[in-house]
Amino acid sequence: MAALAEGLLARLRGQLEALPVVVGAASGERLRQRPASGAWSAHENLAHVARHHEVMLERIERMLREDGPALSRYRAEEDPLWPAWASRSPEDVLKALRELRARLVARVESLSVEEAARIGVHSTFGPMPIPAWLDFFLLHEAHHLYVALSRARG
Repeated sequence: MAALAEGLLARLRGQLEALPVVVGAASGERLRQRPASGAWSAHENLAHVARHHEVMLERIERMLREDGPALSRYRAEEDPLWPAWASRSPEDVLKALRELRARLVARVESLSVEEAARIGVHSTFGPMPIPAWLDFFLLHEAHHLYVALSRARG
């Protein structure tokens, strides 16, 4: 029996295949352009997605080490590493994003059934096993990919 449902693994493996559609032919300047509202640019959304991979990998390791760790909501504004991610070039962010995704997929594919059942307690959603965390991660990522698409091509 697989530790995670095949549909979840397929989404994890394939969701970033949309990156060429998201970015299109947008220049680095276009990707960094913020809307008049001052909201994040396409680049900042993509940098957030990349940084969130590191956060997710850290959370998985905590869930494997600790019993039911409390995992608070991630906020870029409170993350001391966020400014460095936001200042990276669009090309570097996309490269790092692909590398981090490969690491995340490999880590998740290595989980045993018992490990996948480990729990982390979200500050809003309560206790969730690793597959629920991954669903949450992918939904969050999809939102930022959509926003990046609208900023890059809008």
